[in-house]
Amino acid sequence: MKRATMSRAEMAASPPRPMRVLICPDKFKGTLTAARAAEAIAQGWRRSRPADEVELLPISDGGDGFGELLGRHLGAREHVTSTVDAAHRRLDATWWWEPRRRTAIIESARVIGLAMLPPGRFHPFELDTLGLGEVLRAAARQRPRHTLVGVGGSATNDAGFGLARGLGWDFQDRAGNSLTRWTQLGELERLVAPAKRCELGDLIVAVDVRNRLLGKRGCTRIYGPQKGIRPEDVAPAERCLRRLARVVARAGRLRPGPAGRPGAGAAGGLGFGLVAFAGARIEPGFDLFARFVGLAKRLAAADLVLTGEGALDETTLTMGKGVGGVAQWCRRLRRPCLALGGVVLARARAERQFAGVYALAPELTTIEDAQRRAAKWLAELARRVAATWPA
Repeated sequence: MKRATMSRAEMAASPPRPMRVLICPDKFKGTLTAARAAEAIAQGWRRSRPADEVELLPISDGGDGFGELLGRHLGAREHVTSTVDAAHRRLDATWWWEPRRRTAIIESARVIGLAMLPPGRFHPFELDTLGLGEVLRAAARQRPRHTLVGVGGSATNDAGFGLARGLGWDFQDRAGNSLTRWTQLGELERLVAPAKRCELGDLIVAVDVRNRLLGKRGCTRIYGPQKGIRPEDVAPAERCLRRLARVVARAGRLRPGPAGRPGAGAAGGLGFGLVAFAGARIEPGFDLFARFVGLAKRLAAADLVLTGEGALDETTLTMGKGVGGVAQWCRRLRRPCLALGGVVLARARAERQFAGVYALAPELTTIEDAQRRAAKWLAELARRVAATWPA
């Protein structure tokens, strides 16, 4: 019997084999949330490959959008707490509660976020984390088994001083006077714990950086300028945080050495404050997010994975956060992973980590150029990739 064969023309005309495609981008900072980026990629992909089974799983590494995304994935309910922002202006802050797991999810950027403040109106010495402490107290009333706090995107540099005051801690000078501003911490002599501890279950700080509290790679020197700390402010700010760390270290009731932990410098030292004053533990935000949404299982079920963010740079790809974390998981599970970026600033490294790397506009060299009309361009890029990707 003669064996049936297909001509090249017939093969080219035949539809591609349907695939299971998992779309899990991070945010395209300044233009698209992770959820909107996922929708744009899916829209473009379906234009070229309508038969594919497409699942959207926008991701976060603990920064802006962490609470809303994780809350949505877990089917959590929104709660609103009246509190204050970093400048002590009244605010109704949203957080999330998942009753089946008894899990509270809090995004610090929703309470003390830099994006919530008018640019240049407040000096960082005027800002603190008091409002976040009040939200944690509200969450504690639910008697959670787990409390997850994403700490990226903060406006503050107070090492959790305000947060601790919101939880009932008193900071006193040598004369026993209470300190009310973090810039007074150079005078700190004594910590007075609250009469009743705020019970938050297993409290986990989801950090998106690994910086320690103090020193050349500490929060003040590395991230302070982004928040408005001037060169002449660095030394006094560092002295205040160093004094706080010293008093915390000698207080027997507190966990030893939180200042030196990777991630302690996240969000202006908020990682440090949550460990020292609320008994938290620090975990990379992407790892926590991946665990709670069952990322490994969903990647394993996919034939192809698409991820991406605004700029694929050395930091993203070397620290295992966001899209770099997705790439690491895909390599472990032997799943092809494509990266779509606004711009690709570390192409050689990216091409070693992904099965394919694509930029919205390869001829452009600035992030600002690539951010214009981002959703439309991202959808079109995904359409072109889908049309050429082998089935």
